[in-house]
Amino acid sequence: MLIFRALYFLLFLLVLVSCSKNNIEVSEIKEKNLELQVLEAYDIGKDALESGDVLYAAKKFNEVETLFPQSDWAPKSALMAAYSYYVQDYYSDSIAELERFIRVYPYHKDVSYAHYLMGICYFEQIVDEKKDLQSIKNAKTKFDYVLKEYANTEYALDAEFKISLINDILASKEMYIGRYYFEKKKWISAINRFRTVVDDYDTTIYTAEALHRLVEVHYTIGLIDEAEKYAQLLGYNYGSSEWYQNTYSLFDKNYKMRKKDRFKEIKKKNKKVLKKFKTLFE
Repeated sequence: MLIFRALYFLLFLLVLVSCSKNNIEVSEIKEKNLELQVLEAYDIGKDALESGDVLYAAKKFNEVETLFPQSDWAPKSALMAAYSYYVQDYYSDSIAELERFIRVYPYHKDVSYAHYLMGICYFEQIVDEKKDLQSIKNAKTKFDYVLKEYANTEYALDAEFKISLINDILASKEMYIGRYYFEKKKWISAINRFRTVVDDYDTTIYTAEALHRLVEVHYTIGLIDEAEKYAQLLGYNYGSSEWYQNTYSLFDKNYKMRKKDRFKEIKKKNKKVLKKFKTLFE
């Protein structure tokens, strides 16, 4: 009886070993088939992207991520899907993919690229600085983040350049509104806009003009001391600019006018004295 039990136990072990081997082999076959499907889908997506069919390309890249989310191909495919949308100017779709990539793969080695590409998507939507203010703000926020968090990457240098362009755009907008307020004689509003350019965008090409406009506004409303303060600042920093020449002309013109007025006043007083003196001989 004991012999039969021992034989049954040995047979049971042999069956278990056989089944486990079969399961391992089946699992390996399935995994190999899955990898082949992933590679095939990725290659199809790549070919579609190169041929210009970006929507199909993005679909295949998303398929790769769905098929094998735990593989190294998944984050790479997610980025490729975002890039596919970007190539054809589908900025909203690209941004959505990039936001998801950053959320799902926050520690991936290419997350800096995801932030940078998102900044580019916002930046390229800027057409008119008077209308596309939200895109301008979003682009600047994203490029500031890239510059701060990934200063040693290849994207930081271009992010810094893009920020300087964005600052020029924002300064241009402030100048446009400031000039409008000046024409409408809304002096305080005009001053605030020009001061914003001087204080917040002092590295832009509009700083010299903003200083000249501040001189102009303060002179117009009779605040001569304030006007002279800004004129000195303009002369110190932009002495060779056309705006300093304009400011100098403004000062010179007012000087001549004041001189002329003073001369008239003196002449008037002289006439009074002469008239009084004449009465002595009557």
